[in-house]
Amino acid sequence: MEALGLAARFPHRLARFTAQCRSAGQDKATPLLLHYEAGGYNCLHQDLYGDLAFPLQFVCFLSEPRAAYTGGEFLLVEQRPRAQSVGHAVRPGRGEALVFTTRWRPVKGSRGFYRANVKHGVSPVLSGTRYTLGVIYHDAR
Repeated sequence: MEALGLAARFPHRLARFTAQCRSAGQDKATPLLLHYEAGGYNCLHQDLYGDLAFPLQFVCFLSEPRAAYTGGEFLLVEQRPRAQSVGHAVRPGRGEALVFTTRWRPVKGSRGFYRANVKHGVSPVLSGTRYTLGVIYHDAR
């Protein structure tokens, strides 16, 4: 936030941040147990459920790739101003976790930092069943 010159700051304790969400009318918990079977996927998106959004979120992979499912890579696509988007396909093992940006990340450019918009999703599961736990720290309306 500081690198981008933004005034927003976040409390050091989740309970305090949850109270801020409630004050903003966001009182629905957002952690998700996600289940994908063959043919299932998740389009590129951002998990924004109100005006207040924590800048990071977390996903824990609960199924072993290749043993439990094929396909189903975790996708991250960074949209850069005046340039082509950059995509990453990630396949963590069971029990591994990934922390990623909820909305955008600061990128150093020739004139300082700018926001690079990031979306995430899941490529189609080709066979088997894929489970993940998603933790979004801000609550929803």
